[in-house]
Amino acid sequence: MNKVLYITANPKTPDQSYGLSVGQAFLEVYRNEAPNDEIIELDLYTTNIPYIDADVFSGWGKLQQGTAFENLSAEEQSKVAAINKLTDQFVEADKYVFVTPMWNFSFPPLMKAYIDTICIAGKTFKYTAEGPVGLLSGKKTVHIQARGGIYSEGPAKEMEFGDRYLRAIMSFVGITDVQSIFVEGMNQMPNEAESIKEKAIAQAREVAKNFAE
Repeated sequence: MNKVLYITANPKTPDQSYGLSVGQAFLEVYRNEAPNDEIIELDLYTTNIPYIDADVFSGWGKLQQGTAFENLSAEEQSKVAAINKLTDQFVEADKYVFVTPMWNFSFPPLMKAYIDTICIAGKTFKYTAEGPVGLLSGKKTVHIQARGGIYSEGPAKEMEFGDRYLRAIMSFVGITDVQSIFVEGMNQMPNEAESIKEKAIAQAREVAKNFAE
């Protein structure tokens, strides 16, 4: 049995979001193909994701110096514990599905905050004399991204920093099996929006079948 972490970063509901509707289609097929797998749905907009701030740095510093966790301040304990929980949850999963919209050429800030909680030395990567090495090899990821314009080709391609960034992060932690499903061009071609979504849903269903293997 595999553990799948389904991570969404969108304040909208599936009926309001192209990306989330494609994600739901992906999940439906995946559940049918791998009914025994555990799927954990993580909505970043309803999850406590601490920013890495002064309390977090202070708490980490004290722990590195040998201070017991219970001797940290209440703020330090709360934030460090929340980050540890998110990191451990990510490490324990076998597969990951990210569903994000493109906002200003990237993704919502909560996704960046979440990524900061999963890039933790000693847990998802380690430093060596040759440089950092990812610790999560053998796992795989799907990224479903909705974007109003066309960014897979043409002059705007170099302005897409969400999928490219996520791929870089996955590679950094050792995950090289990454597939992307794009729902794009709905705002640029509003008359074709529904057909664009249906095409992406069809692709998602096919990817889900392979992802379940």
